[in-house]
Amino acid sequence: MHAMRLNAPHTALQWTALPDPAPGPGQIRVKVGACGVCRTDLHVVDADLPDGTDDVAMAPLLCAGLIGWRSLVIAGKDAQSIGLYGFGAAAHIIAQVALWQGRRVYAFTRPGDTKTQDFARDLGATWAGGSDEAPPEQLDAAIIFAPVGALVPAALKAVHKAGRVVCAGIHMSEIPAFSYDLLWEERQLVSVANLTRQDGIDFLELAPRVGVRTKTTPYPLRDANRALDDLRHGRFEGAAVLVP
Repeated sequence: MHAMRLNAPHTALQWTALPDPAPGPGQIRVKVGACGVCRTDLHVVDADLPDGTDDVAMAPLLCAGLIGWRSLVIAGKDAQSIGLYGFGAAAHIIAQVALWQGRRVYAFTRPGDTKTQDFARDLGATWAGGSDEAPPEQLDAAIIFAPVGALVPAALKAVHKAGRVVCAGIHMSEIPAFSYDLLWEERQLVSVANLTRQDGIDFLELAPRVGVRTKTTPYPLRDANRALDDLRHGRFEGAAVLVP
């Protein structure tokens, strides 16, 4: 078979002849009729990771960190008080960036989750409380990382007029009906759908200057189901990372 192989970052792919793979027990060999070209492929070719990085610490930056970064950018550079709804992988990273930028961070967790609230305060959050609580001041912007539609009207209520609420997830439960006064006075509700290559370049250049510290819980690859279940039930702080 033939393949286009990347031998080193920032080099052209090389047309390479490889032995046809022989399927083992319980396996099949698939003939590829066509393969889409994705920006992830471009990132693999063009954007090698900085030297001296720890794989486990770096892994959350490449997904949670990047979506958090794009969400923060969309929230607006003038937003000095920012609420983060759902203080997990993305929020604990981007909170550090926002604090480094001189902003005030307000962390919203599951009601009663005092452990995560303490974690947010340890990172420098001005305030941390349950998502059913009102912050001590109206916010310039809010970012919703938790996939909970009921947080949308709560976040709109927490921001002042002309405030912006950013929905950062790719999925969210149904948003309940809410009265127009929560959206009135030029409040904005926006979503984040995609990342760009420039987002990755900007964030990976910024993270070392900020000194971002990721809170990770490593799992052996064979325990991926346990990692997913722990994520589903909020059993760890920060991000889960699978290792070989």
